[in-house]
Amino acid sequence: MRHPTAILRRGLACATLAAAAAAAAAQPATPPQNVVTLAASATVEVNRDWLTVTFSTNRDGSDANQVQAALRTALDTALAEARKAARPGQLEVQTGGFSIYPRYASGKFSSGVPAIAGWTGSVELIVQGRDVAAISQLVGRIQTLSIARVGYTLSREAREKVEGEVTAQAIERYRARAEAVARQFGFAGYTLREVTVNSDIPMPQPVPMLARAMSVTAGAQPEALPTEAGKATVTVNVSGSVQLK
Repeated sequence: MRHPTAILRRGLACATLAAAAAAAAAQPATPPQNVVTLAASATVEVNRDWLTVTFSTNRDGSDANQVQAALRTALDTALAEARKAARPGQLEVQTGGFSIYPRYASGKFSSGVPAIAGWTGSVELIVQGRDVAAISQLVGRIQTLSIARVGYTLSREAREKVEGEVTAQAIERYRARAEAVARQFGFAGYTLREVTVNSDIPMPQPVPMLARAMSVTAGAQPEALPTEAGKATVTVNVSGSVQLK
């Protein structure tokens, strides 16, 4: 059987060690020395190569089913024409929004709720791709829908290729700046601590709508949509910190 004094001494020693450990943990960490935060970027301009044309139309009527049928007829007719020219990656076709909602009569109520005066609906068709000539010609052949929006952006393949090139340039500039800063402070070199690389994705560039209406009369050649792609700016930013050695 252990003597009570020995047990007490052991308990005091453990308490002292625990207090010391807690005090050490409470001490603020020593801030890193000779650490520099840097940033660099690279930018390149590239021609936009992906054209998107959104068609739409609206229908009104007193019966929801009739409005829906009219919209579907307009969409099916346009979709059939667009599918003739569809080619993966060059001219792609997809349907957009399709909605029908009631119009309420002002000041009229039925069973305590506003009375429905009619129905309004809208439908969209989206044509996009890199074959600008084919898309422009198709626009003139779609007659049941009107042009709602036209925009240019970069295709995924073009964006990935450009991002790879610009990222390499930005990283090289970051490394060159880190080496220059290290020498200027009298150090032989540096090691990376943490680095972030991100890119600015170009947003679609809207194309101004034509001032004159585009229509096809009987026997006339469908009129192509004139467009100008312009350029997109791709920027890659590299930022982080380095440890001078």
